[in-house]
Amino acid sequence: MSQPGGSTAIDSRYRIIRTASLIALFGNAALAVIKIGIGLFSGSLAVLGDGIDSSTDVVIAIMSLAVAGIISQPADNEHPWGHGRAETIATTVLAFILFFAGGQLILSAIHKLQSGETAVAPGPIALAATIISIFGKIMLALSQFALGRKSGSAMLVANGKNMRNDVVISLSVLIGLALSIGFNLPVADVVVAMLVGLWVLKSAVGVFLEANMELMDGSADHGPYAAVFEGVRSVPGAGHPHRARMRRIAGLWDIDLDIEIDPDLSVRKAHDIAAAVELAIKERIEGVYDIVVHIEPAGLFSKHEKEGFGLNEKTLGS
Repeated sequence: MSQPGGSTAIDSRYRIIRTASLIALFGNAALAVIKIGIGLFSGSLAVLGDGIDSSTDVVIAIMSLAVAGIISQPADNEHPWGHGRAETIATTVLAFILFFAGGQLILSAIHKLQSGETAVAPGPIALAATIISIFGKIMLALSQFALGRKSGSAMLVANGKNMRNDVVISLSVLIGLALSIGFNLPVADVVVAMLVGLWVLKSAVGVFLEANMELMDGSADHGPYAAVFEGVRSVPGAGHPHRARMRRIAGLWDIDLDIEIDPDLSVRKAHDIAAAVELAIKERIEGVYDIVVHIEPAGLFSKHEKEGFGLNEKTLGS
């Protein structure tokens, strides 16, 4: 049986994601203008690279706004599961944007080393831009994490991780500038720029792997499955949960599983047990979009043990 969630949760997620995207858009736009302008003025490649990274965050925020509008649309004939996968696709695109930005920064740093354009240390104003960036990115990262967890949005959490990484990047830039200006080592600025680029590449790969896991309907955490089986065990008359499958759709859980009941029960009683299982699972797992419980007569469990899909308590190790 199926009991889809209403549109209230989706509408709420849309509003939260839209708010988070607007905060990220205006915040990163301001930081990007400051860092790119001062990076060009002071001649600091590291500050310029940090500004370019913030400009990619502006693109990400615009993309997030577009995605928020898409996932708020109700299911239709062409998309019976709704439009939640747009968020996962956007997260994948985000990874490629980050990867490209990191690669370009590394290439720029290598070019500057080869051309010998490191003779002049950046001006002290570059330090001010970096300090502003650190405080600004901390506030933006906190907002993305808070709103991402509230909405269950993998995209916002990934963006929060990206901005948390930006704090580390800006701290690295600050160290490089201090060495470059304080000890007259212009090459330190370029070396830090290369390290920043490598950090951005690492972050891009991490974001891509997380998004790919969701696109493949996978999960590295079996905790939710344990919660599902616990919910089944709490319902009298329900037993042997198996062929359980869980996947994320825009931060919400879609759950399928089979249970066994007494074959002599009436259809109404079997329905009541299945409904009780759904309720027990929802009490243990937040953000359930849909649950489908398939009823089988007791004794058939052994026939499904070797099936190539779904989990049961034995394969989970419960």
